[in-house]
Amino acid sequence: PSIFRMVSIRRATVDDLFQMQHCNLSCLPENYQMKYYFYHILSWPQLLHVAEDHSGKIVGYVLAKMEDDVAENAEQHGHITSLAVLRSHRKLGLATKLMQAAERAMAECFDAEYVSLHVRRSNRAAIALYTRTLKFDVHDIEAKYYADSEDAYDMRKYLKPKAGGKAREKSGATGKALTGPEDGDGEDASGAIVEEDARNVPASQLEGSPASDAAANGMSRLSVA
Repeated sequence: PSIFRMVSIRRATVDDLFQMQHCNLSCLPENYQMKYYFYHILSWPQLLHVAEDHSGKIVGYVLAKMEDDVAENAEQHGHITSLAVLRSHRKLGLATKLMQAAERAMAECFDAEYVSLHVRRSNRAAIALYTRTLKFDVHDIEAKYYADSEDAYDMRKYLKPKAGGKAREKSGATGKALTGPEDGDGEDASGAIVEEDARNVPASQLEGSPASDAAANGMSRLSVA
């Protein structure tokens, strides 16, 4: 589509943070105070990316970080905190490109072995997006991860070949591939695609915990190719 040719993916700057926050508030129920965006961009400026249209408007973003609590000799890895694309610019592949930009930066700048994220067990469309399009696998299940006590899939994507030779690992928690609705490449994944683990974030940096009724009350749809 012609609109796609007018959108560029680039690294985010401090000047983009307010527009990124606005995009987040427009799309997702998981919202953060501005200080949390500053925390990300000051700590890992290479990882934050935005989709910018021809007028300079931010129409999508990915908020990502490196896990800094890695034990000695443990695998260095990144984490996707938040991903969103405005409704007006969905089904253009922007979310996929944003994710790929963050993944590439994790590998090139921080030598990350893999990237992780969390998704609700009930969010079949988002699961289809991550497994089919972005090639993530389920690593584990975190019981009662969300504020409403729903479980989360801990998903991972290996960015480097492991000792066995393949970059992808098998689904550790289920032992089988997870599938969602037949919606192409997961272009209509609904709800919060990823949620930050609030247990690893100082309470002063969070505006509030994930809304317990978000999944049942019209959560925004996020589209990717």
